[in-house]
Amino acid sequence: YQRRVHGEPTKFNVAPSLKNGFTMLVLVTGDLHIPHRAHDLPAKFKKLLAPGKIQQILCTGNLNTKEAENTLKQICSEIVCVKGDFDEPSISKDAQEHVVVKLGSFRIGVVHGHQVVPWGDKESLAMWQRKLDVDVLIYGGTHRYMTFEYEGKFFINPGSITGAFANLDSDVIPTFVLMDINNDKLVNYVYQLEGDELKVKKKEFTKTPACCQNA
Repeated sequence: YQRRVHGEPTKFNVAPSLKNGFTMLVLVTGDLHIPHRAHDLPAKFKKLLAPGKIQQILCTGNLNTKEAENTLKQICSEIVCVKGDFDEPSISKDAQEHVVVKLGSFRIGVVHGHQVVPWGDKESLAMWQRKLDVDVLIYGGTHRYMTFEYEGKFFINPGSITGAFANLDSDVIPTFVLMDINNDKLVNYVYQLEGDELKVKKKEFTKTPACCQNA
């Protein structure tokens, strides 16, 4: 599934589910590197991420400065952020290396990603998923968007929302992820800004009931 949006976007192309039970729209982002590698969020992203639309932010770190943290707080004050390897002391002093949150029926773990060796390696990520005992593992570090299922679990790398260059990659496409969580179903939307064109891709993940996980 892919949708292309031309011109200036004025609203999300997805709204939170309205079914009975728990529902939440979560912004998953990270690797902002403001102001050292990027000045601000892309203007089209800022229009999309207007205050009042997001209920929670999960961030993989490397905001770098308080300035970047304040940028996210303008979108939503409910922020869970881990420590990145380039975060300044004003950001990192109270941040943890990893966190686990419960949203709906999902246990969601967040790590920056520099702890994963080799970077982005599935087996190493699966080790962190088992260590944190989570259904979904969110990680960053590579500045490249990626989602995949592995051994019945879901893995999300939101990439860099600013398109900040990575240590081994100077050609980075700005991306962020919206998770629409409804009880045991997660719909993952990635927003990619390629030049002046905004692209949206969708991927779904449903949690396997505990009774069937070892079947």
